[in-house]
Amino acid sequence: MLTKQQQTDKAEKYNVAAPRYTSYPTVPYWDIEKFSADLWKDSVKLSFNESNKEDGISIYIHLPFCESLCTYCGCNTRITKNHKVEEPYIQAVLKEWQQYLKIFGSKPVIREIHLGGGTPTFFSAENLQLLINGILTNAEIHPGAEFSFEAHPGNTTELHLKTLFDLGFRRLSLGIQDFDPKVQFIINRIQSYEQVEQATNSARAIGYTSVNFDLIYGLPLQTMSGLTETISLVGQLMPDRIAFYSYAHVPWLKPGQRHYTENDLPDAAAKQKLYETGRSLLKSYGYYEIGMDHFALPGDSLYQASVTGRLHRNFMGYTHQYTELMIGLGVSSISDSWYAFAQNVKKVEDYIELVNHDKLPVFKGHILTREDLVIRRHILDIMCKGETRWNYHNEPFESIFAGIERLQTLAHDGLIELNSWSLKVTPEGKRYLRNICMALDARLWKNQPTSQLFSMAG
Repeated sequence: MLTKQQQTDKAEKYNVAAPRYTSYPTVPYWDIEKFSADLWKDSVKLSFNESNKEDGISIYIHLPFCESLCTYCGCNTRITKNHKVEEPYIQAVLKEWQQYLKIFGSKPVIREIHLGGGTPTFFSAENLQLLINGILTNAEIHPGAEFSFEAHPGNTTELHLKTLFDLGFRRLSLGIQDFDPKVQFIINRIQSYEQVEQATNSARAIGYTSVNFDLIYGLPLQTMSGLTETISLVGQLMPDRIAFYSYAHVPWLKPGQRHYTENDLPDAAAKQKLYETGRSLLKSYGYYEIGMDHFALPGDSLYQASVTGRLHRNFMGYTHQYTELMIGLGVSSISDSWYAFAQNVKKVEDYIELVNHDKLPVFKGHILTREDLVIRRHILDIMCKGETRWNYHNEPFESIFAGIERLQTLAHDGLIELNSWSLKVTPEGKRYLRNICMALDARLWKNQPTSQLFSMAG
């Protein structure tokens, strides 16, 4: 058992800029020079033909609009109170979907739909119904399908919940972050406990089977007492899942974070204590730790996937649904065919103009090499299963040997158990999954960044 000082020293040592590994290669290391829209279409068609009938496909739809800017947020958003933007945007998304239907060549089987943002509940219930009906019109729904959406407790109405439930949605994710009024004010994310309680209880009464709360540790002005009170309030509602994220301070990417300074943020030692306290409290309420940053009750499908080895991770985060093909619709969305990645343009106006001219709105991507695919599988296994195994006969890459060499330090520090044929994450190492995966990140080590690209891992 490590002393508190040893834990603090380790937290400081591994508090380095690191990717969150929702993909490999990570976006900054995509080889965009070798990417083209035609190659992307070919990879989509290949993946679709391989997996559609059995596994189905996943769809992520990015709805970027928010009425106000949450200053902590790292997502691609458009701030406006003009709700006339809803219908043109939805029509553009449906036109993009029509382009993919042509690429598929046959009816898709939809396994998963997730509405992210932005604030999906910025859109009226009527317009969300128009969007989802447009997606489902020329598609089949997989028997094991799961539809989910993100929502702001402050503007999610009973009509939103009922409409989406009738369309097949069963999972709701509410962005809480912190209930402390001082923290809510500085990050401009204001919602009361009563609003969260009403949304949660309404969803359950309607029939939603899984409710997720997003919480963040390391926020500006966040204190131990404030976080403890937040989790106490969360414990009164007992959501089925909790995402307990580390705050990502990237003001060079998100200028809204300049509303406060590094002096307002907890240092590495304080952040470590916030994490350990939050983690301990969540476990005391009966939550089990799932992969990285996630907790779930035993009755939730995410927990079941973790114990049966079916946990999967993609650009939407952790899921119990495995699909080889994930189509991202909407501005800035990222798609994954397993063999390639593609990202849509980031400006709403550019996106709408491209799809209105019947052009696929991708602007960059990456075609995975054989080496990429091997490393991707190792990273996915570490993130989802906490272990991986080497196969030197099928993986004759110098990058794998170099990665194993880098892992020696993490083994010495007790974060992993490492031998010549496998790696297993220790209980102590669960907090450092990003650091463990980074040791195997061949593209990062071949092209060491000259400036900070990622948030801190601690």
